[in-house]
Amino acid sequence: MVYAQGVSRTEGGTMQAVGYVRVSTERTQGADGNGAEDQRDRLTAAAAERGWELELVTEVASAGTMRKRPELLALLERLDRGELQALVVTKVDRLARSVGDMAALAQRADANGWALVVLDLGLDTSTPAGRFVLQTMANVAELERALISQRTKDALAVVRKRGKRLGRPVQLAQAVRERIVAMRAEGASLQAIADRLTAEGVPTAQGGVRWYPSTVRKVLLSVQADQVVAA
Repeated sequence: MVYAQGVSRTEGGTMQAVGYVRVSTERTQGADGNGAEDQRDRLTAAAAERGWELELVTEVASAGTMRKRPELLALLERLDRGELQALVVTKVDRLARSVGDMAALAQRADANGWALVVLDLGLDTSTPAGRFVLQTMANVAELERALISQRTKDALAVVRKRGKRLGRPVQLAQAVRERIVAMRAEGASLQAIADRLTAEGVPTAQGGVRWYPSTVRKVLLSVQADQVVAA
């Protein structure tokens, strides 16, 4: 058995792994390989093949953000602390929503010295081949970010060429917008700017009489968007 650099083992030389089982709130069993029992069977078989000790944790949650999966967050903390040495899942969609998310998680595993195993991807960062897959995923994620950035720039160029603005038309006086930018540049907080404008009775873009930090932030973002389009 080849172990990733920094991945520790128990005193007996056996990796302590945890199998993460996620099922949706609507369905706990299924014939598509996503049922809880099927996931457990595959995870148990994978751990036995590698000679790893396995703990199974099941979470009922949607495929949304990891922040809404307390069981997974708790497992990641245990892994980072070294209490567990490997996280195993059957499919990438049991763990993350995109290649970028998975690459970030795999990099976290590498940085904290634990292994990540995703059976349907053939990803096992405790092996040289798995680390190669990780590097490929990271490259794909970087390419994905670059393509998104380029598409955004192209879209802004089209908007600029057509002479159109993004978002709602500006209803706030230009002098007020410039003043907000100037106060922010001088180091004033969003709350301080909002309090100053409210105290002076400066109307908001919708004609309101009270300013909030969020209102000031929107003005600053609007100014930034105008600068991008004009560039």
